[in-house]
Amino acid sequence: MTLDSLRPVAERVLEPFVGGARRVGLTPNGVSVIALVTALAAGLSFYGAGEMRSLYLLGAVLVFCNGMLDLLDGALARELDSQSAAGDLLDHVFDRYSDILILAGLAAGIEAFALGFTAVTGVLMTSYLGTQAQAVGLDRVYGGLLGRADRLALVGVVATLRVLTDATAYGLGLIGWLLVVFAVVGHLTALQRFSGAMRDL
Repeated sequence: MTLDSLRPVAERVLEPFVGGARRVGLTPNGVSVIALVTALAAGLSFYGAGEMRSLYLLGAVLVFCNGMLDLLDGALARELDSQSAAGDLLDHVFDRYSDILILAGLAAGIEAFALGFTAVTGVLMTSYLGTQAQAVGLDRVYGGLLGRADRLALVGVVATLRVLTDATAYGLGLIGWLLVVFAVVGHLTALQRFSGAMRDL
């Protein structure tokens, strides 16, 4: 089970924020833009954390905000009855750019560019297989070994721990091992989603 399965619970928690966003005149697309900006800020924080370790904590907070905003835009669209294919497309494109910005910042901060590349491709393939299943007539897939909510939670936890420790194992610190997890488990999750979709077709 992944944290994505808890979306209904998270959306109930967000109900007061949906009402607040509606009162101040925010649109779902506007929330998506804000979420992308928080991802950019998180990536820059992680990049800067290579020189100032305390920035990992700021990055962790921004990643949490990105995750909450990602849920808020959809909940707000349903509240306003303004769901559309264009809004869904915008949300998914911005989510993928957010993933890239966050992981690129983590990798650049420790100068692990090849590892960052494999982590980004693992994450992108996971997301691609989730929506590609829908494109061929199946339900959108959120499950698997590591969904987006799981990734954001892991980034937040590991980035926070990185502020507290310099621990390494086999030449990699916490951030390096986080990227290894995203690289390996990301591709495994993509293959898991692919296998499940093929069985359902």
